Amino acid sequence: MELGFLKPLFARPGPWASVYVETTRATEDAQRIQALREREVASRLIDAGADAYTVRAVVNRLANEPVSGAPPGRALFAAGAEVVLDIPLGKVPAAIEATWSVLPHIAPLAGLRGDDPSCLVAYIDRTGADLELRHAYGRAVVGQARGKEWQDRGHRGVPADRHEWHYRNKDENARNETADVIAAELARMWPESGAGLVVLTGDARERRAVHNRLPERMRAVTAEVDGGRTPGASQDTLDREIARLREGFARRRLESALERFRIGRGRPGEHRESTVDTGPGEAAEGVPAVVDAVRTHQVATLLLGPDGSDTGREVWIGPGVDDVALQRGQAQAMGVDKPVRARADDALLRSAAAAGSEVLVVPAGMPGPAGGLGAVLRWTI
Repeated sequence: MELGFLKPLFARPGPWASVYVETTRATEDAQRIQALREREVASRLIDAGADAYTVRAVVNRLANEPVSGAPPGRALFAAGAEVVLDIPLGKVPAAIEATWSVLPHIAPLAGLRGDDPSCLVAYIDRTGADLELRHAYGRAVVGQARGKEWQDRGHRGVPADRHEWHYRNKDENARNETADVIAAELARMWPESGAGLVVLTGDARERRAVHNRLPERMRAVTAEVDGGRTPGASQDTLDREIARLREGFARRRLESALERFRIGRGRPGEHRESTVDTGPGEAAEGVPAVVDAVRTHQVATLLLGPDGSDTGREVWIGPGVDDVALQRGQAQAMGVDKPVRARADDALLRSAAAAGSEVLVVPAGMPGPAGGLGAVLRWTI
């Protein structure tokens, strides 16, 4: 999961109301259940000490949840009587969670948004492409790319040989210009879309031409799929293939990160004798090592095991995103006048988001960092 979308949460002070709630309305008594959810969220926030204005802002937002197209769940983050972020979830929260804390409780997002990457899909033909962004919780049309208008010969007679070359050459130029336009629009849109994967679908000739024109970095995460606008194409088949590509991409990304973590953690003679690694290497494990790494913006990938013993451990923080310390005195030595306690996972995610890091959830049963907190580093400590 990329963390850039969380930055609005760190541009203003707390305390914060953080709410995770199911929002599906598939049952006949959905309206009654929704009212009960709103009541429980309000009760929990009030018990936790939230102010009445912020509680009202949260409940009003939940009450206005659309009936059609509702995602499985939502995460709301509110402060100062305003809902700052309202995030659709790809998975149903196991239970209602409503907290009031100095930092927004963002750690559960990593598991609830889904690890399958967002996917930018281009439906391509010789006239251009329709662009769609697929998330774990749905899809949306995000743009179009239109090529040069080129009028076909239609039912006119076959031209003489000397004209045939001119026609074919003009046709080929039009196809190339259209591929240039599509590739340029995809390259422009891809960084801001947050998509980890790009899928080109449609006629094989057109999509190959677009693929070849993409920047090298994009080609590494781009796949071609039959279907799209081709005659007789099945939308269900295309959907299944895109889902398979997204799952495979997420699995390979996690496996690669864990392999780098294991290699960086396990180099003989490079680590101090301790229950967790705190010495040189391309990995950090445990709260002390990861705190050091996030403070110096070394974390490329933060590894999070949601059920680990270290995730709920308290650290000391200040107002700055890099103000994280293990002890109050350390925070004061860093220049924090009034350090306060916060959960380690939320504090580390705040720092990682500011540094442009990503976070990956290590599923239960898969070997990961001891205590549930680790990191793959940008460079060796």
